[in-house]
Amino acid sequence: MFKRRRFPVDIILVCVRRYCKYGISYRDLAEMMQERGVDVDPTTIMYWVHRYAP
Repeated sequence: MFKRRRFPVDIILVCVRRYCKYGISYRDLAEMMQERGVDVDPTTIMYWVHRYAP
């Protein structure tokens, strides 16, 4: 399911969980991840949510 991904599974799951649980915008999630040293685009997070969210 998570084969050939640029980012670790932990990062993907954190973003998807926060989006689903708190309804945080993709842009805000990207900023939160940037503060933690992970440079991810909001569009990438959107793709993750569409693919991995329940």
